[in-house]
Amino acid sequence: MSSAAEQETVREPVEEPGVAETGKALRGGAGGRRHRVGGTAEQRGTAPGAGTAAGHHGGSPPQVWPGASMPLGARFRVGPDGVAGTNFALWAGGAEAVELCLFDEEGRETRCSLTELTHQIWHGFVPGVRPGQRYGYRVHGRWDPWTGARWNAAKLLLDPYARAVDGSFTLPPEVYGHMRDWPQQGVADTVRDERDSAPFVPKGVVVHDDDDWVDDRRPKTPWADSVIYELHVRGFTRMHPGIPPELRGTYAGLAHPAAIGHLKRLGVTAVELLPVHQFAHEDHLLRRGLHNYWGYNSIGYFAPHADYSASGTAGQQVGEFKRMVRAMHDAGIEVILDVVYNHTAEAGELGPTLSLRGIDNRGYYRLQGDARRYADYTGCGNTLHVVQPHVLRLITDSLRYWVTEMGVDGFRFDLAAALARSMHDVDMLSPFLAVIAQDPVLRRVKLIAEPWDVGNGGYQVGAFPPLWTEWNDRYRDAVRDFWRGALPDVRDLGYRLSGSSDLYAWGGRRPYASVNFITAHDGFTLRDLVSYEHKHNEANGEDNRDGTSDNRAWNCGAEGESDDPGVNALRRRQLRNLLSTLLLSTGVPMLVAGDEMGRTQGGNNNAYCQDNETGWVDWSLLEQPQWRELTELTARVLALRHAHPVLRRGAFFSGRARSEDGLRDLAWFTGRGREMTEEDWYAPASTVALFLSGRDIPGRDARGEQVVDDSFLAVLHAGPEETAFLLPGPPWARRYALLLDTAREDQREAPGTEYRAGEELMVPARSVLLLRVVE
Repeated sequence: MSSAAEQETVREPVEEPGVAETGKALRGGAGGRRHRVGGTAEQRGTAPGAGTAAGHHGGSPPQVWPGASMPLGARFRVGPDGVAGTNFALWAGGAEAVELCLFDEEGRETRCSLTELTHQIWHGFVPGVRPGQRYGYRVHGRWDPWTGARWNAAKLLLDPYARAVDGSFTLPPEVYGHMRDWPQQGVADTVRDERDSAPFVPKGVVVHDDDDWVDDRRPKTPWADSVIYELHVRGFTRMHPGIPPELRGTYAGLAHPAAIGHLKRLGVTAVELLPVHQFAHEDHLLRRGLHNYWGYNSIGYFAPHADYSASGTAGQQVGEFKRMVRAMHDAGIEVILDVVYNHTAEAGELGPTLSLRGIDNRGYYRLQGDARRYADYTGCGNTLHVVQPHVLRLITDSLRYWVTEMGVDGFRFDLAAALARSMHDVDMLSPFLAVIAQDPVLRRVKLIAEPWDVGNGGYQVGAFPPLWTEWNDRYRDAVRDFWRGALPDVRDLGYRLSGSSDLYAWGGRRPYASVNFITAHDGFTLRDLVSYEHKHNEANGEDNRDGTSDNRAWNCGAEGESDDPGVNALRRRQLRNLLSTLLLSTGVPMLVAGDEMGRTQGGNNNAYCQDNETGWVDWSLLEQPQWRELTELTARVLALRHAHPVLRRGAFFSGRARSEDGLRDLAWFTGRGREMTEEDWYAPASTVALFLSGRDIPGRDARGEQVVDDSFLAVLHAGPEETAFLLPGPPWARRYALLLDTAREDQREAPGTEYRAGEELMVPARSVLLLRVVE
């Protein structure tokens, strides 16, 4: 709410002639009534000239030459007559005028008008403006929220193409385009706030990019060989004892040998970074003393989030991010960004005016029939209107920038179904997907869809076209349900373990179209999945209403941390079962940072606002033998996966015999060791076994030779008692060697034990056995 002094400056609105309807009486712009904040500019906190065509203060405005309309953004270069300066270009389709605002080190503002307009792009070249210059825009136009027009030149706007951002978003009332504290809240979004926001918002920074990446060597790991490790830049490094304190929580910390060494020892091939685009914190979190920790609230699609920089925020964050990428590449690890192009931090009609809303609200966002309101397919208040060419250009320009100039290797698209919507429905021929498919840069990088949004028809698992892989939540649910004993039958589990051919065997797609995961940043950690059945999100301040209640979890007999040695031993065994299942399944496995060492969030399954020990990786766990053993198991199974192509197939199984002896590339067995029949698939079962033939792997190696590997038998037993399993004989095998037994705490005791075909093998309760065919 406003202060008493501010409330006193509010004047009664003056009715303009000819306005009779109540709705129209609150409209701004020609033909309607406009509410204004009264008093002088100084009383209002409004910079002189705000809301006018060409206000200016802070000294004489610099000379502005015509410049160029492309590329968009602020680009330092040598201009006419060899004069160095910066070209500024901003798309603002319906604007009446645009002012470039330059800020000195003391925050004094100098405004200069961009008078050149080419194809709705306002542009100008400013001699003498060099890298490190802080800037923003004021965009002038009509205020008529009923038609979606929300221009307000009192609000300093962040350049959508800014390559670095300096400052933090704190969201006081001044940064809202409307009178947030207006007494009649039902119409507050229609009342323009003319207080100056410049002192309260971050500024863009001019960045000089002279790095051509000539000496960078991208790993270019094939999809079939990929293992993804989802991590948070800050959370992964914040408590790492091997990283210098001044680097913890930063890009430089992630590039440190101590961080990269852990990734190398595990055997992951790619890190998937939670959002690193510049993001803002939501008002409801700031009022509770919390912050948006995950970062799914983007406001700058070209700028590395400044708070993760150890070297500075006046452009230094760009170089620091690049050095991190180089360090990863030198270690053979790819960098994938989790990107949020479906919505922005400006939220709905009651949200702040930070960038796109003030540049051209109708041009950037999907609006409802009532243009005051936003179409919300994201659950975050707004949805970018990707069908619009300039919005599509913003997204693809951003993607190409991160690939070509920042060195990243791929993207995971948050709520990708929202990007695939045409006018309303999800359309796999939508402009966004079509542009990506033909783009010579983007079609060559890794593309991962979160294949759903919150709108009608938004669940699209299995529907994205070739080139795309997808987060496979059906894999997550089937594996969780199997190990907690909740699967009605094993049909779904069979598909998930073998690459989800029911979802992806069309249009030339391959098993690696499925990104298999059991946990992700959103939800329980792996340890919490076996320790809690109910969410415990009280620390988020939403009375435990946030976060899903469909956890598909089993707490092994006690809710939360337990002193019972039997309960804890069972939990550790379940962790070994879940990790082994994930890493032995066909498809691309995704681990979550800390799951390999038993990280817990105390039952919080929505830790998006927990920028503290709850959300950070606790590296002290590795000092405890039981969690160190879990990490070693993860590395051991990943080493097996990397060594054996049959465990990371690039083509689906046929299930048919290709030789006279009847050996098939994939065979399934019941808990008693006999081949499964049609009836077995429809019956409840706590045990399933699958045989993977290394003799029948499709494709050839780089030299054109047939790929041949060992054959394996995996037995997954989720029952509470041990069971006898009859080892299959010819044509499958004559002898087997045990490689993995998750019933054992110490896996070094398991390898090498041999068994004869036809022998009855006792499978321990709740365990995974992996056997290699010896002959």
